[in-house]
Amino acid sequence: MADITVTSLVKSFEVGNNILDGLSFTVNPGERVGILGVNGCGKTTLFRILVRELDYDEGQVATAPGKRIGLISQIPVYPEGWTVEDVLKEAHRRLYTMQARMDALTEQMERDSSPALLQEYDRLSAEFQRLGGYTMESDRNRVANGLQIPLYQRAQLFDSLSGGEKTRVNLARLILEDTDILLLDEPTNHLDLRATEWLEDYLLHFKGTVLAISHDRWFLDKVVQRCVEITEGKAEFYSGNYSFYVEERQRRFEEKLKQYEKDQAKIEQLRRAAEQMHLWAFMGADKLHKRAFSMEKRIEKLSKSEKPREQKKLSVKFRQREFEGDEALVIEGVEKSFGEKRLFHDLSLSVTGAERIAIVGDNGTGKSTLLKLILSEETPDAGYLALGPAVRKAYLPQIVRFAVDERTMLDTMLYDCRVEPQQARDRLAAFGFRGEDVFKPVGTLSGGERSRLKLCELMGGDINLLILMEDALSDYEQTLLFVSHDRWFIEKFAGRIWALEDGELTDFRGGWAEYTAWKERQNALRQAAPKPVKKEKEKKPHVPNSEKLIAKAEREIARLEEKLAALEKEAEQYASDYQKLMELEAQKDTLNDELLALYEKWEELNA
Repeated sequence: MADITVTSLVKSFEVGNNILDGLSFTVNPGERVGILGVNGCGKTTLFRILVRELDYDEGQVATAPGKRIGLISQIPVYPEGWTVEDVLKEAHRRLYTMQARMDALTEQMERDSSPALLQEYDRLSAEFQRLGGYTMESDRNRVANGLQIPLYQRAQLFDSLSGGEKTRVNLARLILEDTDILLLDEPTNHLDLRATEWLEDYLLHFKGTVLAISHDRWFLDKVVQRCVEITEGKAEFYSGNYSFYVEERQRRFEEKLKQYEKDQAKIEQLRRAAEQMHLWAFMGADKLHKRAFSMEKRIEKLSKSEKPREQKKLSVKFRQREFEGDEALVIEGVEKSFGEKRLFHDLSLSVTGAERIAIVGDNGTGKSTLLKLILSEETPDAGYLALGPAVRKAYLPQIVRFAVDERTMLDTMLYDCRVEPQQARDRLAAFGFRGEDVFKPVGTLSGGERSRLKLCELMGGDINLLILMEDALSDYEQTLLFVSHDRWFIEKFAGRIWALEDGELTDFRGGWAEYTAWKERQNALRQAAPKPVKKEKEKKPHVPNSEKLIAKAEREIARLEEKLAALEKEAEQYASDYQKLMELEAQKDTLNDELLALYEKWEELNA
């Protein structure tokens, strides 16, 4: 039985304008499906209907009975005073209830040994173990660490977190609930690269069903097996990941266009033939009228097919200044710390004209601080940063704000850019703001629309160094310096990577795929490198019975190594069972700690 069945679904927010208009598709157990479509096509609306947050007008929506469905989109409201740890523990509320009942039964059985109590306890204990009750603490730590929710943050009030932090905590809660069907709406928006890769790995081992909306093409390529595109309220199906979808969509477009052109040629041919037959009919061959009318009906049918439209790309041109001299940016001996945390030490780099550099690294490694140093918003503790004499920089922050939220987009352009009304309308149209849209107050715009409007303002500036936090345009041909977690975007636009990790910056000349391949080679070389030979320590006087202690330690080491080998084999059997794998990993961690302590003891005894 399908996990999700959607049949002829119709939903509208305005009379006569159906956002979903006969949408139909099914999702089978264990499938990973990408839900695609332009902004506003109804993707999030569909998710809200699936979790019964929103009603629909027509059609049917069914989920498999007994299957639990969870949505990461809007943050639920939790009771006042709840900490992050309380939210995470909410995922195991059922287990804590069972544990409390088991504790109560244990107390009762001390006074009453009736078979009924023992039977209930045995049943609860088996169910508690099956649901992961004995590993829920380690599971919670593993998921929190994977999504980079540090221990100090888990003690904070949930309401005190930023929107991105709340999303991350809520995602962790949903994963811990071991939901059967996961609906993920832009899950990577507030995750850095390491947390995104952790989530990808989790989803690859997840036993349930996944539906994902995402603009992270790399994420979709790795996670989804097929794609459903919502177009004009209906579903188009693609039996592959995002890269397959892009190629197949273009192939289908070209096929439709070819068929449309054939139809147009046929229409013209039939029209000429029908006109000729009508003419011959007037000249005496009356029966030819009937054939002409038949042709005209066919023309009418062929004329109903619309010309396929390719999705328009933004047509944007930046005014760009040429560089005078080679160097656009020089960083020399820069150091920066906040309290005891040192971000940079002796950082020295140079950037020449027209380079495209991606700054990558985990949250907290100093990406934003480095940009602030370049923008002179922060001062280095040592060293200096200098821009070339002809450099005119522009910066697009992650959160864009405008001076007056009540001003319309058109008025904002007129005030900020000092342009004529028609010029402002033309530039706004180039960024997809047309018709009545230009009269929207800027305070009502989404984050993406604000970024587009700010880029529209920058378009007219004499800039040759563009600094971005998330997005950019392909036809900007000067120096580009950006922070992004979007690996597809990095691969497409960056020719150089600045990777921050543990207070060190790696300057790699190449794209993202080359950088990750280089990192893998470096890790392999480190693992293959011979370990340094320890200098032989001066032998200590022989201690009586030391041989017995050494033999005992060796037996214990052998026993633990056998246990580890058995756990490794067991892990292979449960490769698709994420919960079981986490339980096995916790056991392996404990054994490894014990083994390390025994090795140290064995070395001391042998010394």
